[in-house]
Amino acid sequence: MSGARPRPPGPILWRSSLKNTIYDVLKARKRWQECEPDGDWDFFWADKGWIHHELDKVHLSDWQRVNHFPNHYELTRKDLLLKNLKRTKRQLEREDRASEAADYAFFPTTYVLPAEYRMFVEEFKRRGGTWIMKPIGRAQGQGIFLFNKLSQISEWRRDHTWKPEDEEQAETYLAQRYVDNPYLVGGKKFDLRIYALVMGYSPLRIYLYRSGFARFTNARFSMRKEDIGNTFVHLTNVAIQKHAPGFDRSKGMKWPIRSLRLYLSTWHGADATNELFGAIQALIVRTLLAVQPAMIQDRHCFELYGYDILIDSSLKPWLLEVNASPSLSASDKADWTLKFGMLNDMLDLVDMEGRREAAAKLPPRQGGFDLIWDGAPVAPGGAPGERPTSLPSVLGCFNPSDRTQARRRLADALAEDAGGGGGGGARWRRALVGGAGVGAGGGDAGGGGGDAAGGGGGGSGGSSGGRGGGGSGGSGSSSSQDRVGALPAGGRDQAQDV
Repeated sequence: MSGARPRPPGPILWRSSLKNTIYDVLKARKRWQECEPDGDWDFFWADKGWIHHELDKVHLSDWQRVNHFPNHYELTRKDLLLKNLKRTKRQLEREDRASEAADYAFFPTTYVLPAEYRMFVEEFKRRGGTWIMKPIGRAQGQGIFLFNKLSQISEWRRDHTWKPEDEEQAETYLAQRYVDNPYLVGGKKFDLRIYALVMGYSPLRIYLYRSGFARFTNARFSMRKEDIGNTFVHLTNVAIQKHAPGFDRSKGMKWPIRSLRLYLSTWHGADATNELFGAIQALIVRTLLAVQPAMIQDRHCFELYGYDILIDSSLKPWLLEVNASPSLSASDKADWTLKFGMLNDMLDLVDMEGRREAAAKLPPRQGGFDLIWDGAPVAPGGAPGERPTSLPSVLGCFNPSDRTQARRRLADALAEDAGGGGGGGARWRRALVGGAGVGAGGGDAGGGGGDAAGGGGGGSGGSSGGRGGGGSGGSGSSSSQDRVGALPAGGRDQAQDV
């Protein structure tokens, strides 16, 4: 920020509304100090309630930073996201840019109820099929259900005291055509959680984090009539899956995206896998371009988004939703390690320390974050590109932060062994084998991945055990590995409520 007043000398004073992994990261930062509850702060990790009710009431100094944009809901509220995507697509069509408009076909056919109820009924009568109902203001899968008959909607209308369209409704829902051909691994459905960091909307500056995870259902996928209402078959939220009969976290409800990329490369080849991950990256860019005109730019703000994406049997990505407050709670050490590294890299980019000159460009990479858009497409390494679809994605490739975390684990283990608690070096061997990005065997270990997308996240180190069934949307019966936990070991112990 040219002409901005510098931060006063002394430690960086921070405040956090949350006590999860972000709190751990802030506590661990050198020369960062937690302020008093009502004290002055330089950095505030605020909840959405504070942003909505307090941000416009306070005057922020040049150096102060908060973690949400004022109207982030244009992207993260399901109905407003739909509105912005439809508006962008219509505008492109009016400008005779039909091919670009077609690129926005990554969101299933959706209607906002009750406002578009009549339009929805007409579509349902024409094409039928299975639909999914989602409340716009809830999380963790609450209130979601599937239906394939209008009579089921009639029951829902009565239960929710349906009112005429000109009266205030108790709750708005989306009726969305259900993607009934998801890609399966081991016969089970999954979706992806991917992290995108927006440093500003004018110009639009987007970083994509290389690591993320795939969340699996506990039950095998089925579209049989008797399974339509079974949330353990159709919803991947761990908050729901943990109540499934026989649920066991140790059987692997999560995979690192790096393991998934390797698995897909094994089954479909590097070219098809690279094309898929490039399409996922382009999808993320296009959603942010769609909401950019509606977003209030504030130089004090940045935001970390959690994208939920589904892959279908033809390797087409579908956007499910975008979260303004992706879960930062960690249920185990592997989950904590991923999120700690990501948040630490994020704070390096926010740069409260002022290491970068005011007019300096953002770095093309910071830890596991890659700059993919800086007012225009950015190719790996910082070179300009022509179109977002023309650039390879390094999502799911080697994450430098994994190596840093592995070194820390190894140092801790060696220190413990030196103190007599390691059993002759067994502890450091466990640290290496258990670490993401290092160790032997498993889909997330081994020499593959590299630093660019050309290898498809490949390498032979993780291919053993990767053929876990399912194939391209199949039933999974082609393999004896019937559970996700039998696939690459890197994903076995990573689960959380999301």
